[in-house]
Amino acid sequence: MKFGIATFITDQGIRPAPLGRALEERLFDSLFIAEHSHIPVDRQSPYPGGGELPQIYYRTLDPFVALSTIAAVTERLLLATGIALIPQRDPIMTAKEVASLDLVSDGRAVFGVGVGWNREEMRNHGADPTTRGRLTDERLRAIRELWTTDKAEFHGEFVNFDPVFSWPKPVQQPHPPIYVGGGEGAFPRVVQLGDAWLANSVPPDKLGPQIERLCSLAGRDVPVTVYAIPDDPEQIEGYIALGVERLLFYLPTTPERETLEKLDQLAEVAARYS
Repeated sequence: MKFGIATFITDQGIRPAPLGRALEERLFDSLFIAEHSHIPVDRQSPYPGGGELPQIYYRTLDPFVALSTIAAVTERLLLATGIALIPQRDPIMTAKEVASLDLVSDGRAVFGVGVGWNREEMRNHGADPTTRGRLTDERLRAIRELWTTDKAEFHGEFVNFDPVFSWPKPVQQPHPPIYVGGGEGAFPRVVQLGDAWLANSVPPDKLGPQIERLCSLAGRDVPVTVYAIPDDPEQIEGYIALGVERLLFYLPTTPERETLEKLDQLAEVAARYS
């Protein structure tokens, strides 16, 4: 079983470099970091977690700046967006950012993607929430074309460009793995455009039937990473029994000292299953 960390990196918590070093020292295999460009003050979209929206949502660092900083001080840690909000991202710039991260990290980038939940945030980026699924799929196809073709072009409903040169190309071939976040509504995207499913806090008893449905739809085994699991032995053993690829502990955003103490606790839990 592989164990990683999912967190929000903000201006109020541990800085990226010491976080990356601490994760590698404690033998975690990956870091998945959240993205929000901003949060509208007059937001109407309900927070999926319920209650008030935590400040970490509008204090996140740019994920590619943070992950590039971590790449410079680590050697094996996988560097992942968890998740990049594709309806809010220009596909040409995003393709370059992911490929650049893959290059400077010597092939350690993981592109975790999703459609997002905050409709007001999307609208500020010019995205229509009602078409965000189709927009996401099209942008992912365009990004893959930019990664894999010397003279890339794309003509679709939302993305349209004539042949272009775009470098660097990713180190990983044919491209960095795409981890698709979301529930069962995202399964067609996983099948058509993804390399793995990033399941969000789904308990083992519910995850098993979902994995069966996903693999049946795909006609193949699909790697599964579970986001934000509790450090509960019974649940961890349940995930292991299901054969998931990776479990991500959720790391609260705190100053360095508190973060390192929490990481020590989580590393101790992970070591029991190594």
